[in-house]
Amino acid sequence: MKSAVRGRRSRSTRITVQCATTARNVPPAARIRQWARAALASDAQVTIRIVGQAEGRLLNRSYRRRDYATNVLTFVFRDQPPLEGDLALCAPVITREARAQRKPVAAHYAHMIMHGLLHLQGYEHDNDADAAAMERRERALLARFGYPDPYRLRTPRGG
Repeated sequence: MKSAVRGRRSRSTRITVQCATTARNVPPAARIRQWARAALASDAQVTIRIVGQAEGRLLNRSYRRRDYATNVLTFVFRDQPPLEGDLALCAPVITREARAQRKPVAAHYAHMIMHGLLHLQGYEHDNDADAAAMERRERALLARFGYPDPYRLRTPRGG
């Protein structure tokens, strides 16, 4: 598949989207691919799998030894271009977090896809400096799609 990435032709970027959940608010695969391409700075082979609560919990428990479903997991198979990896996004967790943060579910999906793909590219948030760099990149990417800063503090309603 050929796609434009940062003004150049990408010859080997392939983004596969799998939906393994019955959740009704999962964005269309074409939109997911669009967000993913925006986040990738080099060629990549990526599978993005949208999962339910049970699969999300199983993956997190199996690979991170944490017995709960989390919003996004990144599995890196190759960390040099062309990158290779998988993302697993847990639909119920993303929906719950979006509602708690009072933002559109699509905006949170975009953020989690971009966040996961930045991890695939070596971004981390283990310390303040790394977290600040990753968050700057996420803000810039999300702004390209008209989504607000996900790290902006929200004023409680009525406050």
